Formats: sequence, C-alpha cells, structure tokens
Amino acid sequence: MSNQLQVLLIVFIAVTAVAVLIQACVLVGMAVAMKKATARMEALAKQLETRALPMLDTAQSMLIEYRPKLDLVVANVTETSTMVKAELERMRPPLEDLAMRAHVQALRVDDVMTQVLDRISVAGDSVTQSVTRPLKQASGVIYAVATGIATLFGRGNYARAKKPSATPKDEWFI
Repeated sequence: MSNQLQVLLIVFIAVTAVAVLIQACVLVGMAVAMKKATARMEALAKQLETRALPMLDTAQSMLIEYRPKLDLVVANVTETSTMVKAELERMRPPLEDLAMRAHVQALRVDDVMTQVLDRISVAGDSVTQSVTRPLKQASGVIYAVATGIATLFGRGNYARAKKPSATPKDEWFI
C-alpha cells in the first residue's frame, strides 16, 4: 500500500474511534438520566401507593356497604315515579274539566260585570240629567226674576245700559 493510503486509513480509524467514544459518552449520559428518572418515578409510585390506596380501599368498602341501600333507594324512586305518573294520568281529565269550567265561569263573570258597569253608567247619566235639568231650569227662573227686579228698581245692567250712540254709516263697513 501506498503511504498516502496508510495515512488516510489511520485518519479514518482515528475519526471512527472519536465517534465511538462520543457515542459511548452519550449512552452513559442517557443511562445516568434514566437511572435518575427511574428513581423519581419509584418515589412517586411509593407516595401514590401510600396515599391513594387507603382512599381506594375506603371507597370500595363504602360501596360494598352502601350498595344494598342505594339499590333500595333507586327502586323506591322508580316506584314512586311510576305511581306519581299514574296518578297524574288519572287526574288529568278532571283537572282539564275543572280548567274548562273555570274558564267558562270567568267569561260569565266578565259578561255580568260588563252589563253591571253599563247599567251603572246609564243610571248615573239618568240621575245627572234628572238632577241637573231642574236645577238649570230653577237657576234660569231665579236669574230671570232677579234681573226683572233689578230692572224694576233701576239697579240692573239693562236699566243702566246706554242707548247706542248714532254711528255714521261709514263705520259700518270695514
């Protein structure tokens, strides 16, 4: 082999050795990081085991203890719901009839009240006319007598009224 090829082979082997060394360092670093992560995960798992497992055991024992009671409550609620629904279906026709009758009665009451208010209005108008007409007539008679007496004794406006002065015919037209 030539000298140049030998140098090139040595350089290639050196570069490969450096690359293998770098790769080994990376793998060692990864192994150390994995060991730390594993230690942390084990600590978390232990902590979870000490805290969560007693709660899960308690929940399971409560579920076992209260399961028959919960089943009874669910059965009672289902039965009650069925009974209430049946009663409502049984009561629907009488309630609808009652609502219809109440509506009819409300319409009747409305008609009666309208008639009563109309009659009260007519009666009020009749009373007003029967009272005010004679009062107006009496007032007119009293005013006429008062005016006649005032005129007779010269105290009325008609006795004092001046006779219209003669106005020229030119003032009649505007």
